[in-house]
Amino acid sequence: MQKMEELKSSSALKHMCEDFVSNSAIDNSLYAKFGVKRGLRNSDGSGVVAGITNVCCVHGYVMSEGDKQPIEGELIYRGYSIKDLVSGVLNDKRYGYEEVAYLLLFGVLPNEEELTAFSRMLAEYRELPMYFSEDVIMRNPSPNIMNKMSQAVLALYSYDSSPEDKSVESEMLKAISVISRLPAIMVTSYQTMRRFYHNDSMVMHQINKDESLAESILSTLRDDRSYTAEEAKLLDLCLMLHAEHGGGNNSTFTCRTVSSSGTDAYSAYAAAIGSLKGPRHGGANIKVMEMLDYIKTGVKDWDNEHEVKEFLRKLLRKQEGDRSGLIYGMGHAVYTLSDPRAVILKENAMKLAKGSELEAEFRLLDTIERLTPSVFAEERGDIKDICANVDMYSGLVYKLLKIPTEMYTALFACARMAGWCAHRMEEMANGKRIIRPAYKAISASKNYVPLDKRG
Repeated sequence: MQKMEELKSSSALKHMCEDFVSNSAIDNSLYAKFGVKRGLRNSDGSGVVAGITNVCCVHGYVMSEGDKQPIEGELIYRGYSIKDLVSGVLNDKRYGYEEVAYLLLFGVLPNEEELTAFSRMLAEYRELPMYFSEDVIMRNPSPNIMNKMSQAVLALYSYDSSPEDKSVESEMLKAISVISRLPAIMVTSYQTMRRFYHNDSMVMHQINKDESLAESILSTLRDDRSYTAEEAKLLDLCLMLHAEHGGGNNSTFTCRTVSSSGTDAYSAYAAAIGSLKGPRHGGANIKVMEMLDYIKTGVKDWDNEHEVKEFLRKLLRKQEGDRSGLIYGMGHAVYTLSDPRAVILKENAMKLAKGSELEAEFRLLDTIERLTPSVFAEERGDIKDICANVDMYSGLVYKLLKIPTEMYTALFACARMAGWCAHRMEEMANGKRIIRPAYKAISASKNYVPLDKRG
């Protein structure tokens, strides 16, 4: 580490980096000249169609005579609206993530017997292999849980007796085992980080196989293992909402792209975790919480909408916050009028937050959500529809559940693993071709110069 710091400040590295910058710049006008769809987006903001899927539909607008018409957002798992799936679970007062995982993997809603058998299978796989925690996680602690999770998922390859077997049966067992084990990997990684980087006690609990996945996360995370049914069901709701979001989101597309090369399941899932870590993707809820802290400090009266609006204006002008010019948690690549995940999460979280110390912060987020569209319109002349996305509320929900900030994106990964697995299975069954888009090369031809004649 010390050697790396010394090299970082060396004149040789500085010179090499200057060469990189001068030889890597691309004129922005060239993207339009060559018709490059940056970010695989069309000019109207819609995504370039790169594949076909049965797994999920993310619907936020309709095209009418060439015009993009906004609609209330819809999230559909295997043909079923997320609103109906959530309503069914809430009405029955039960846990729903296991049912959603079954639906995503197998394409049908399970009956009671099938759901019980699948839930038991998930519970049986929940424990990590013998000495895995000590050898893979504790011996090499990481200050970032997502990196540790990616490394640990790759390491599971070595504990699989047939890691390269790509039969449907073998791939399905790999999927079930990774869905089951990722929460334990996450909590163990957090506890190890807590010990080595926070100088705090490391508390390790045995897995209770009679708990749902949401219950198990809270039970193994908390020192005293205590949690309320309301807390566990709110976390379960988060897991259901984050389980899947179409084939085009960055991490799922990464999983499908890596899978299309024919590589093993563990490599594909580890790559997806690496993608989700980014602040432009799964790490966005942490940025929302950072922004909220800036607003809480900079706005004296949180109930004064004029004061809040003026601070939002400063955020867009890069005068406050992290100076990015962004209002985190607002806007989405597909949703226009509403993000159904944000609507459902907000409604249910507010019930648990009512009367708590975080109720005022939820009201402040609601104010930010309502005021941001008009601030955008006034500051940037942007009249397009903009709505709150799920990241607007998920971070504060995790705070309400007393989950450490370092685990926010990791929880997202635990939920989304079911979707990644469903998409990998679909890609392996139907893709048959490696995903290989083109890049336009613009560098000019050069004559080779012998080493002794270079300046």
